[in-house]
Amino acid sequence: MTTIFNFSAGPAVLPKEVLQQAAAEMLDWHGSGMSVMEMSHRGAEFMSIIAAAQSDLRELLAVPENYKILFLQGGGLGENAIVPMNLMGRKPQPATADFIHTGSWTGKSIKEAQKYGKVNIAASAESIGFTAVPARDSWKLSKDAAYVHLCTNETIDGVEYQFTPEVGFDTGDAPIVADMSSHILSRVIDVSKYGVIFGGAQKNIGPAGLTIVIVREDLLGHALPCCPSAFDWKIVADNDSMYNTPPTYAIYIAGLVFQWLKRQGGVAAIEQKNIAKAKLLYDYLDATDFYENRIAKDCRSRMNVPFYLKNEALNAEFLAAAKARGLLQLKGHKSVGGMRASIYNAMPIEGVQALLAFMQDFAQQNS
Repeated sequence: MTTIFNFSAGPAVLPKEVLQQAAAEMLDWHGSGMSVMEMSHRGAEFMSIIAAAQSDLRELLAVPENYKILFLQGGGLGENAIVPMNLMGRKPQPATADFIHTGSWTGKSIKEAQKYGKVNIAASAESIGFTAVPARDSWKLSKDAAYVHLCTNETIDGVEYQFTPEVGFDTGDAPIVADMSSHILSRVIDVSKYGVIFGGAQKNIGPAGLTIVIVREDLLGHALPCCPSAFDWKIVADNDSMYNTPPTYAIYIAGLVFQWLKRQGGVAAIEQKNIAKAKLLYDYLDATDFYENRIAKDCRSRMNVPFYLKNEALNAEFLAAAKARGLLQLKGHKSVGGMRASIYNAMPIEGVQALLAFMQDFAQQNS
């Protein structure tokens, strides 16, 4: 049987160990006689699952005590609306949010925020085709913004921040809100540099349906009147993410992923593996004249690697041949075309090596 490597951008590959454990526990979790899917979210069994998941995530990211970890629903796109509904109320109305526009996801964020207040695009990479993060000295920030929004890894465009913006230096007094959906837990971060970190789970954490929000406590309690109570961060925090029924099975799988990541040595150890995987692929793309990556070298994503065949008439043939070799989900997003290899934490280096061998063979056969 051909070994399968899944390069989907999300829902994405999960660690094999996690899937095996979930399968073994599917009908009877730890002798309870129940599947996690059918447990009461307020029962002792599930309460132990969510408590462990929260504790492990706090440990993995070294989340300070003055931050709340929330388990929500709605995905990254939903959170693009939930963020302004929770933070615009910090300032007199109509409040302003600043955005650093780096690609498809900040574009979606901007459209959502415009429904709840003013938007200032403080810097944009649109004129260069979203191939880099705008230089920090080009950011034109508002004087009294409610927050500054970044997407620190653009899943579609393949652009990643390789620096941490500083409140007071880069953003004035405004807290930084970071959409980290597609690279959270892939690299060491200093949570204290951000006011809010959020992400959909379906990249590096678990299945679709769960959204993680890490929010500094002083930013709670400012929701606009239009904010639904189930998305009011203070209400959710006061109820330990149990104000409404949370996505229980997705939280369970996320908890298994957190435990797996701890067994790998934690975030610092997985970051080194991610650096090695990305280097393999980018080094080849830089050396070949058959493929190309268009992102500035100092802004390249370690998680999502877009690339193009110089002869795009070969795209369909490339994808069919890749599938025959067990290399799946390599088609780029419809908005940018080309190819994209998402190499999240759970993608072993063997998968990247297999992709590289195929790309070399395909290039040789079609040159």
